[in-house]
Amino acid sequence: MKLGEEAIPPSGFHRMPTSVRSVLVDVYEHPGSSVSEITERTGFPQSHVSASVTRLREAGALITVTDPADRRRTLVSPNPEVRRALPAMAWTPVEDVLARAIGAGDPGSAAEAVAALELLDRLLTPDAPARTPTPGEP
Repeated sequence: MKLGEEAIPPSGFHRMPTSVRSVLVDVYEHPGSSVSEITERTGFPQSHVSASVTRLREAGALITVTDPADRRRTLVSPNPEVRRALPAMAWTPVEDVLARAIGAGDPGSAAEAVAALELLDRLLTPDAPARTPTPGEP
């Protein structure tokens, strides 16, 4: 996780604690979730999830709506304006970060590490949409 964070271009969200960013990631992976569902998946206390959602909503990353089926529940989703901007953001290849971390003098080692991570991703998240290649990638 730390290596992945190194490869992400800095943004205002980098200054937030990892636990708050974990709530953000969960909402992006499960849009329209209730605070209780986010709490269950992340394992954080409900008070922390609620505070994180409030903080991320105020930062403009998330939106919340009252659940029409149960007006006591709040449903949380990514802000569609932010989500539309994601494809235009510059993505940083992770290969350089991996090469530094494993100390490989052989550039093929970083490529092998990326292939291994992509295999794990496919095995652990079979229903996830395929990653869109960055410009210049095959």
